[in-house]
Amino acid sequence: MVKKTIRDVDFSGKRVLVRVDFNVPLTAGDGNFDEMSITDDTRIRAAIPTIQYILDQKPKAVILMTHLGRPDGRVVPQYSVKPIVPVLSQLLGQDVMLVGDILGYLPKKMIGEAPDGAVILLQNTRYYPGEEKNDPAMAGELASYGDIFVNDAFGTAHRAHASNVGIAEHLEAVAGFLMEKEVEFLATAMENPASPFIAILGGAKVSDKVKVIEALLGKVDRLLIGGGMAVTFLKAKDYATGRSRIDEDAMTIAKGLVTEYGSKILLPVDVVASTRFANDGEQITVDAADGVPETHLIMDIGPKTVEAFKEALEGAKTVVWNGPVGVFEFDNFATGTMEIARALGDVTAQGGTTIIGGGDSAAAIAKAGLTDKMTHVSTGGGASLEMLEGRELPGVAVLADK
Repeated sequence: MVKKTIRDVDFSGKRVLVRVDFNVPLTAGDGNFDEMSITDDTRIRAAIPTIQYILDQKPKAVILMTHLGRPDGRVVPQYSVKPIVPVLSQLLGQDVMLVGDILGYLPKKMIGEAPDGAVILLQNTRYYPGEEKNDPAMAGELASYGDIFVNDAFGTAHRAHASNVGIAEHLEAVAGFLMEKEVEFLATAMENPASPFIAILGGAKVSDKVKVIEALLGKVDRLLIGGGMAVTFLKAKDYATGRSRIDEDAMTIAKGLVTEYGSKILLPVDVVASTRFANDGEQITVDAADGVPETHLIMDIGPKTVEAFKEALEGAKTVVWNGPVGVFEFDNFATGTMEIARALGDVTAQGGTTIIGGGDSAAAIAKAGLTDKMTHVSTGGGASLEMLEGRELPGVAVLADK
């Protein structure tokens, strides 16, 4: 990595500002915000190596910043970071101090009075409108809390906000271990992938991933397309797709890609369709070329497609997967996605590199119980997509060069 990481600096006696991504899912009993709890601590666990490495160097304090949910620049109790404190304290093996604000007198006072080696968590950065606007005044005040800045929040690296980009105007900025790992895996996948290189794309809209598709088609040996994206491509081949949603804005693009890259693109040859978008909807399996009845909508790839996709993955050395190939949230339509997940586990076991592009793909891998069987599961859906497009992420660009 050409950017400085936490290995390149000395944190002894320093106040270390760390941007983490603790945007975790929460649940509340009977709507009581004081009893909210975390349902998945994956993102918190992902930041522990960075935090612990800094603590081992005896810093003055470690000050953590994160966003949570979408409070849109307002104080919204259900998006308080308070539920994170007990989980983080347990994982670190020391008490974490919660500051009830981000700016003003309170954080300055608590940081100034904190004992050496304290871990301090600031309140939700998005409680202030200046965060998402990358407000210079907000960035400057945040920067005043620390002596050095560590960005370990890859999930927000594609956004120029006050707490990840603005701060770097005032303090030396270096990458944490998670940021380093994310950038290295995704950059290597696009710049120097071991061949055969296979990409799997799913999700809903083609138009959201046009640039990713174009970037991948210039590098992959095969591109496997499933999920809602496949509907638009099947329609582009004049196949009947029933009541399935089509991305009309991308129809022309899809037709062009099928024409130009037909030998590289592998589309579903059969699909599982249902009369309703529900787990208990009536199911039928039909060949894609025969068309889906007007009464049905596509919910999953079919068994023939599963076998075709698995055959394409045999012997793969690099696989990137972004987007499920079916509505895996419904158990009755999760078969295709789970089969592909297991096939990727086999690729890893045979020495290949498997990279999961965050978001729903990461959730699907977790549902299959195969997270530990993948080479790398990204914590940032949008950020990973932009890296696969070949873009330079603002949160990475501002890091100090080695």
